[in-house]
Amino acid sequence: MILVAVDSSGEYGSLAVWREGELTESVVHAPEGFAHVLFPELEKLLVRCGVSLGDVDAFAAASGPGSFTGVRVALSAAKGLAEALGRPLFACSNLEAMALLGQAPLRAPLLDARRGEIYGGLYDSGLRALRPELVQPLAAWLDGLPEGAEILCPYPERFKELSGRAVSRVPAGVAAAVARRAVERFRAGERPVAAEADANYVRRSDAEMNWREA
Repeated sequence: MILVAVDSSGEYGSLAVWREGELTESVVHAPEGFAHVLFPELEKLLVRCGVSLGDVDAFAAASGPGSFTGVRVALSAAKGLAEALGRPLFACSNLEAMALLGQAPLRAPLLDARRGEIYGGLYDSGLRALRPELVQPLAAWLDGLPEGAEILCPYPERFKELSGRAVSRVPAGVAAAVARRAVERFRAGERPVAAEADANYVRRSDAEMNWREA
C-alpha cells in the first residue's frame, strides 16, 4: 500500500509517504505560507521515494485545528489529487494525530490558538476522543484534565503555565502521524470520499466572528 499525507496547518508543515510499511517524511518551513511550495515539495518527496501519483492508493491531510489558510491549502491539495485519481482521502485532526504519538492511557494534546487560548483535546490510547476538541485559556484546560493525562505539545516553552509540568514534546509537522492514522483506518476498511472531507477549525475564523458581531 502507498499513501501520501500532507500537513500545512502551521509555520512548520510536513509531507509523508507510506510505502509498504516504510514511512518517509519531509519537514517544510514555510513562514510565508504553503500555497506556492506544497506541490513542488511533494514532487521532490515522491521522486525521493520512487513513487508516482498513479501508484498512490490513498491520500490523507491534517484537517486542523491550526492556521485557517494553511489547513485549507493541505485539504484542497489532497482533495484535488484524490478526486482526480479516484482515491479515498482521510482527513485527520491535528490533535488526534498528536495523540497517536503519546504513550499514556490518557493523552492530552494542545496547540497554540493565539489570543491567549489553546486548542486542546483528550484521547485514550485507542485514539477515541473522550471529549470534544475545544478552544479555551490554557489554565482552564489544565484544570479540567484528569489526573495522569499525558500532555503533548510541539512547543511547551511558549506557555508559562506548563513550566514545571511533565510535557511530551511532539513534532510541529504531523504528516507522519496523519499517515500512520490513515493507514490504520484504510486497513480497517474505511474508504472516505474526497469530496466529503472537511476542515476541523474548532474556532470560527476572524471573518466569520466579525460578520456575526457586525
